[in-house]
Formats: sequence, C-alpha cells, structure tokens
Amino acid sequence: MEITRREALKHAGLAAGAFSLFGCSTVQQAMAAPAVAVGNAKGYELPPLPYDYDALEPHLDERTMNLHHQRHHAGYVRGLNGSLEKLDAAARSGDMSHVSALTKALAFHGSGHLYHVLFWQSMSPDGGGEPDGALAEMIERDFGSFQGLKTLFATVTKQVQASGWGVLAYEPLGDRLVVLGPEKHENVFFAGAVPLLVCDVWEHAYYLSYQNDRGAFVDTFMDELANWPTAAARLELALGG
Repeated sequence: MEITRREALKHAGLAAGAFSLFGCSTVQQAMAAPAVAVGNAKGYELPPLPYDYDALEPHLDERTMNLHHQRHHAGYVRGLNGSLEKLDAAARSGDMSHVSALTKALAFHGSGHLYHVLFWQSMSPDGGGEPDGALAEMIERDFGSFQGLKTLFATVTKQVQASGWGVLAYEPLGDRLVVLGPEKHENVFFAGAVPLLVCDVWEHAYYLSYQNDRGAFVDTFMDELANWPTAAARLELALGG
C-alpha cells in the first residue's frame, strides 16, 4: 500500500511538527485508517495490529495483546474522540467552563493513542538484533555504541515513575537521537522530537507474562522484540528521506 507522508498524516491524524512518524508499508497500512465523523470534528479509529495477537509469543502472550489492544488502546481512542467532540461543542456554544479539563483529557488520550500505534509497530515477531545503516551510524555517534544506547534505553525505561514509556526519538533542532521516559503519556517529553522506538511500561502491557518484573519485560523487548527496521524507516522519513 503506497501512500505519501501527507496522505498518511491526513488519514491517521498523527504528526510531530513537520516530521512523519510513519515508516515501512506495514506502518502505513496500520496507521492509514480513514478518519470517521465525530460530531462536527474528525475523529479516530482503532487500527488493527500488524500481526496476529499470538505472534509475539512466548515473549508476550495472546491474552495480554488482545486485552491491551481491544480494551486499553480502544479506550484511548474513545477518550480522544470524546474530548474532541466536547471541545467542538464548547467552541460552538461559547461555554468554556470545562475546557481546561478537556484539553488535559485531549493530551492524555491523544498521546495514549499515538504511543500505542507506535508501540505495536515497535515490536516484531522477528525483532531484536541491532539496527544498521543511518540509524546505526547515528546511534554510534550519539551514544558511543549500540550497547551504550541499549543500556541507556533499558535504564531510563525501567526507572519511569509509575506508568509511562521508554522512547528513542530523533530531535530535529539538535539533529540527534535522545532517550526519553515520558510519564503517563503526555508528560516529560521533548516537544518536537520524533519517536522512533517506544516501549510501553504501564503494567497492563506485560503483567500477565511478567507480573511486576518490569525489568525482565524491558530486557525482553530490547533483546527479542524491538523492530529496528521500522525505527530506521521512521528516522529516514524524519530526515527527509
């Protein structure tokens, strides 16, 4: 399925500044679900996973993947659409009494939807290993080695307070890679940075397989699941490729 970055942004409604977050064709397919009408504003749909629910076993079990996608991710999509609908109503009616809470909800649910779409694409049944090409070169430049990045990413992700994410991102102002540990979905992130690889460390992402051992899940994510080809494709697009 060939679509341009402009088309992908239009259909998915997800962007970071002028940089696309989308990579190879599987990413485009998963994120190109057409927008649906919600009131007088465009809403969002839950995209399918790029693989079967049991495809990541034994590293992530089928029940976890199904519940995570169909209930948790779907809940953020509903919350995002609901926030947009209510903000649209406020703008048209002039009633601003709840807009502060609504904008916070929009940031929370919208960021949750975005990160989940990227999380599914950040894993692969054939994941793990090491990146190559431009991504590998930038990792070497910015972190000294792939092992340096791997250790930093794992440490930051394991130490995220409460619920959050581990994120490898491209920061365009400095033309460099950064590792971030956003809390919840919308807090502690470098504005304008383009996520390349994300790891969900809310407990519902791994609890049935790893109980409360976040560290074991993060290590497995890096060793067995990380989808480096898609991360490299996102970097190429962010660089204007």
